[in-house]
Amino acid sequence: MSEITTKNEQERLTKVESILVTQSRPADDKSNPYFELASRYNIKIEFRPFIQIQGVSYKDFRRQKINILDHTAVIFTSRNAVDHFFRICQEAKIEVPADMKYFCVTEQTANYLQKYIVIRKRKIFTGTKTAADLFDLIRKHKTEKFLFPCSNIRGTDIPEFMDTSGLHLTEAIMYETVPTDLTDLAISNFDLIAFFSPSGVNALKHNFPEFRQNGIRMAAFGPTTAKAVNEAGFILDIEAPLPNAPSMAGALELYIKKANNL
Repeated sequence: MSEITTKNEQERLTKVESILVTQSRPADDKSNPYFELASRYNIKIEFRPFIQIQGVSYKDFRRQKINILDHTAVIFTSRNAVDHFFRICQEAKIEVPADMKYFCVTEQTANYLQKYIVIRKRKIFTGTKTAADLFDLIRKHKTEKFLFPCSNIRGTDIPEFMDTSGLHLTEAIMYETVPTDLTDLAISNFDLIAFFSPSGVNALKHNFPEFRQNGIRMAAFGPTTAKAVNEAGFILDIEAPLPNAPSMAGALELYIKKANNL
């Protein structure tokens, strides 16, 4: 690390009194680590989701020229995907066949299917945490024609796996990740902004095109979010997770102790 970099870091290492977390306020006020941070260090923490999910209209879906009933299996990576798949089916007046197979990234996603179907009567295959956990299951059903309900912004792991494995996959954009309207937010009043996705960084620029970072510190969770912060021309002060702080709240606490001389 150069002396210039160290000097710049020291200049930016001023007291943190307010933090903007770019996610929805947690439901549990008592045991959440952010509320513990606020109480322990007398810091104001505000929650505001920077992105929202918006369903693609049936009219726009039709423009993709996808016939849902041409497929024999569906890959679900989130509850949003489940909701919007069945919404599109309802709007298209499609009755999903009883022998349709469902591949869900987690058990929670699989259980969520019961909102729409009687899951004990269906063929459901479940991963444990990530999309990669599904790959072995998918390989065992390589003759299926898979439909992948997804957002306009999605990871590449599933499409790349299906392509390299020579398996049939149709991507169906059924919902979109769009910036939330933040124009009522006094963004410059915060000492630190915590981001969790590249979309959140894009939402900042979308809502505040004239925004200047100046002394506002920025934290990013995950390498793709960190990259987005840097590519947007901002200074990244905190990159989570850290070896000794696997969560964003933990990384923020380490920084607060340093910046506030605690």
